[in-house]
Order: sequence, then structure tokens, then C-alpha cells
Amino acid sequence: MIYLSVIILVGVFYIFNKNTSTSNWKQPTTPFPNKWRIILTKNVAFYNALNSDEKKLFEFKVFEFILNHEVIGVDVTVTITDKLLIASSAVTPIFNFPEWRYPNIKKIILYPDMFNKHFETEGDNNRRILGMVGNGYLEGKMILSKPALHLGFTNETDKKNTAIHEFVHLIDKLDGSIDGVPQVLLEKQYSIPWIELVNKKIEEIYNNTSDINPYGGTNKAEFFSVASEYFFERPKLLAKKHPELYHLLEQIFKQDMDDMNLHLKRLDISRNDPCPCDSGSKYKKCCGVN
Repeated sequence: MIYLSVIILVGVFYIFNKNTSTSNWKQPTTPFPNKWRIILTKNVAFYNALNSDEKKLFEFKVFEFILNHEVIGVDVTVTITDKLLIASSAVTPIFNFPEWRYPNIKKIILYPDMFNKHFETEGDNNRRILGMVGNGYLEGKMILSKPALHLGFTNETDKKNTAIHEFVHLIDKLDGSIDGVPQVLLEKQYSIPWIELVNKKIEEIYNNTSDINPYGGTNKAEFFSVASEYFFERPKLLAKKHPELYHLLEQIFKQDMDDMNLHLKRLDISRNDPCPCDSGSKYKKCCGVN
């Protein structure tokens, strides 16, 4: 699953990551907790599709993200499941770039519901926003609706994942602007084909001839995030209905999602199943919660 071209691109990511304070950057010094592994297995389809070595890398990056980013709840309790789902959303798009860090995010703020542009969560004041990143007050921050965060991992058919959507915006922003052209990921020869294809796909949305989320027609930046959600949530369907779009997203993220699609699912674990932590014990005797 990991492309050789990752090696070539490590130097590119060093340029964008070198401004992150290495003296304050924390790395895991203890094993990935077994109970966290169970949560990933039960909730994160992308994780379940990885082989054993890739799972270890995913766990390391998730652990690293949790150590270096604060999750704050506004009128909600923040659980370890919340943190693991947020971290998984951050790691999934950049999984094949092992040196990647997000230098433009420090805090994730969880809201109890949708909110409006004034960050209000109560009253009938056009509360339609599920997630947001940006400048000003939001510099270095992300706001997510907690229900939307969880829905992105429980609904496997809707082509949507709010948290992945917002992290893709942060990736897009690393070249200086959120404009739908992620220069930090997009190899030069694909830039013009990407822009031309985005314009074409947005026109299809306007003409009601596309199954892509209509919100993607808002502008190029939103299209990139919406298309990325589709890519990670329903890769086989995207490859079938939008092969050119699938191919370019494959080049951007260095991931063949269609290849891993057969195993892209969450796993239900019963009390008598073998524990996913490879202890050899039954789940109820090992990581199960009574």
C-alpha cells in the first residue's frame, strides 16, 4: 500500500514541517494501549484494511497526534473514543507520508451539535455548520460537531466524514491558501489536469448530473474536501462513477483505496472472539469492558 514515491516526497514535507517546534514535539514512549486498539478496530474501517505493519504505523501516528494536540469539549464530555476518531481522521489522508505533521493545528474543539458562523449552538440561528477551520479566532484551531464526528465513522454508505473534510482543508492550507489546489501534495504535472477536472465536476454538480455531495459545488476548496471524503469513504464507487477523479486523488494521497476496499469495514467483536490485541485470550478476558 505504501508507495516508493513517498521516499522522494519526504524532503518536501520536511520543508513544511520544519517550522513545527521539534523541542516541544512529543512522540510515544509507551506501547499503544490495547483498549485503544479495540476502539480503532470497532470504529475505523481504514485501520482494519491495513496489514499488521501498516497498523503499527497508523497506531504510532494516532498516538503521536493525541500527544501533540488538545481536544476541548464545549458542553460535551471528551472521551478517548473522540480523541481516537479525530486522530484517525487526521492520519488517514496523510498515511503514506510518514514524516507528516500538521503545523497549522493545535486544538480541536468539540461542540454538542451543529453551529452557525457566530459559533452558536442554540437557537434557530441558521445552525448548519458541522466543522470549521480558518483564520482569525480559528487560527490553529478546528471546531467539530461531536455527533458529526461519530456519524462519519458509523455511516459507511453516505460518502461523508466531517473530520476528514476539515483535515483536508488544513492540508490544502499549507501552501498558503485554502483554494482546492493542494500544492504540498499535488505533483506539478497533475496541477493543470486537476484544476480542469474540478471545474468540470463542479459544473456537473450545478447541472444535477452528479452523485457528489452538492456542497462540493460551493467552490474548488470545498470540492477538494468533499471529493476526498468520497475517496476515503466509498473508494470503489468513486472509481466506478468518477474514474478520472479517483485516479487524480490516488496520485494526490499516494493511496490505492480501491485496492483496499474489500477490507474497508468496521469490525464487530463479540465477547468470545479472539482479542484483536493478539494476546491469545478471548476479548471478554482481555480488553473487553464489563
